[in-house]
Amino acid sequence: MDELRFDYLFENWREVLVMAGDHLRLCLAAVGLALVVAVPLGMVAARFRGLTLPILSLLGVIYTVPSLAFLTFLIPTPLGIGRDNALVVLTAYAQLFLVRNIVAGLRGVDASTLEAAQGIGMTPWQVFQRVRWPLALPVVLAGIRTAFVSTISLATIAGWINAGGLGPLLFNGISRDQPPMILAGAVAIVALALLSDAVLRVAERWTAAARAQRAGAR
Repeated sequence: MDELRFDYLFENWREVLVMAGDHLRLCLAAVGLALVVAVPLGMVAARFRGLTLPILSLLGVIYTVPSLAFLTFLIPTPLGIGRDNALVVLTAYAQLFLVRNIVAGLRGVDASTLEAAQGIGMTPWQVFQRVRWPLALPVVLAGIRTAFVSTISLATIAGWINAGGLGPLLFNGISRDQPPMILAGAVAIVALALLSDAVLRVAERWTAAARAQRAGAR
């Protein structure tokens, strides 16, 4: 068995770093767009219990579609080949994690807390903005973390349609039979996923601590 060789990574670390930055930007854009859709969708699913199962089931079905097939399916559409195609696919895949945790977070807020907020004269919007959403935020952030790490992995496949990121390192390495290039891409993707996971875990703990402090102050 050939030894693991990191020479490509060491010799081309600047190029790999640029590609990692591009990969990160693609993931940030996808999860950002996903949140624009998921927040109102999650609010609707949390408010109307009869819609919760249908919405989550549909999102679950979307997530089971193989990523390569999804990307290929959109090529004949106006999205074509490239970043726009990847953004739509990655946004769709992130919905399940985001909506599921938004529903869980909003429903997990204690009813007595909401009643107390209403009792002091808060409007429904003020209750949501100042009480319900902040208390649900730790659970929502957990969903964002899961969605983001998953997106980092899925964005690698998007390299197949010239969407940029770190995927081309793997695909070019495979086509050229260059294991060091493949290894460089794999190491960069794993490092990016671990770093993102660590940063978002810190954010989760910070919001959880703030939530506990808020609860203790009441």
